[in-house]
Amino acid sequence: MPRDWERHYADSAHLDLTPHPLLVEVADLLPPGHALDLACGPGRHALHLAKLGWRVTTVDASEVANRLLRERAGSLPIEAIRADLERGEFRIAPEAYDLICDFFYLQRDLFPAIRTGVKPGGGFVGAIHLVDASAEARPRNPAFLLSSGELRREFEGWKILFYSEAAESGHRRLAARIVARRA
Repeated sequence: MPRDWERHYADSAHLDLTPHPLLVEVADLLPPGHALDLACGPGRHALHLAKLGWRVTTVDASEVANRLLRERAGSLPIEAIRADLERGEFRIAPEAYDLICDFFYLQRDLFPAIRTGVKPGGGFVGAIHLVDASAEARPRNPAFLLSSGELRREFEGWKILFYSEAAESGHRRLAARIVARRA
């Protein structure tokens, strides 16, 4: 894992512990179960879910992020796993989760495992940055950006409960947002 993430999370100015509004909405509508939070950072989504009674498994390659999550979690039902998803150090077990969330982490080869990792009737919620050709967007690595409609296509055959492609609230960067339920 690049050391940049270790430095990033070590600087408290970068810590945002406010859960994404889309996750807050979804969590309020579902009965608690077992959730997986991919590339969780310091755990803003995991902490929110656990406070609502969810049992949460988190995965992040950053030791600093995992330490911060464990400190904040206390006795909440969170299993924080340090693993590099890109290196395949964590495997998503089939039909193990009632909810999988992925916010602003794109690893395209994880989508098949995400889809099979959700139990029938369970869901996926996420937001991932989009390619933005506007003059205001600073150049970003396209390997970490979705093309328009790509996230929706990843969940073909699922019930799409919400889908949007727009600028994130308070930000100029475009993102695809989705809530999908496995049949």
